[in-house]
Amino acid sequence: MSDRELTQLLSRRQALGLLAGVGLGVVAAACGGDSSSSSSSSSSSTTGSSSGTTGTTASSNAVSCVLTPEATEGPYYLDLDMVRSDITEGRAGTPLDLRITVVDADTCNTISDAAVDVWHCDAEGIYSGFVAASTGAAGGGGPGGQQSSPDDTTFLRGTQVTDANGLAQFRTIYPGWYTGRAVHIHMKVHVGGSEVHTGQLFFADTLSDTVYQSSPYSSKGEPDVRNSEDNIYSSAGAASAELAMQRSGDGYTGEITVGVRAS
Repeated sequence: MSDRELTQLLSRRQALGLLAGVGLGVVAAACGGDSSSSSSSSSSSTTGSSSGTTGTTASSNAVSCVLTPEATEGPYYLDLDMVRSDITEGRAGTPLDLRITVVDADTCNTISDAAVDVWHCDAEGIYSGFVAASTGAAGGGGPGGQQSSPDDTTFLRGTQVTDANGLAQFRTIYPGWYTGRAVHIHMKVHVGGSEVHTGQLFFADTLSDTVYQSSPYSSKGEPDVRNSEDNIYSSAGAASAELAMQRSGDGYTGEITVGVRAS
């Protein structure tokens, strides 16, 4: 079914009301590691690298699923009815095929019909839906130099419902950077009409360094914050919150798995 057909049949809110699994918490599907819980949520969550799963389980190898804290939403989330896989809207940048797999935390079986939202800044560090200003301070994961004055742009935002293999796919661009934050993508997962995960996905610093040598990123220079210097990176699970990246044509494919545990 196409994005257009899905949008016509199910608005985002209608879709969420039909999804199974009320009362769930999100965890990562990751091998080994310690677990920790979020003090700000009754359901803790995290993300972990994926190897490109397409079956009923996230991996043919033994997988253990661990709870770790969620990451802050930040000030630039917009609750939009935008079910679509291509979210670029013509923004310039290195192509990125983003693949997010949602799995059951106990069995690591994939979960269909989970609504996944993603949003991130463009190559210049700007979020759609908000007017950039020359001054301003960042807070809660937002970029310095942006004010919360909404406009009508919607680039680099969208929702996908996971397929039978638990996979949500987005066509986007490699995010830019802005003062005070490491390079990242925001995400949410909804299951059974409930928001069960809010998180942020990250990139290896060395890869960002490579991408930012090319236009349109090169005119902005190098990021002022590395992953290790970003508190949100640490609280989101550090390396386990990084996308597994592979070169694909003139861009990249980034994959990660998010697990969901029944309460």
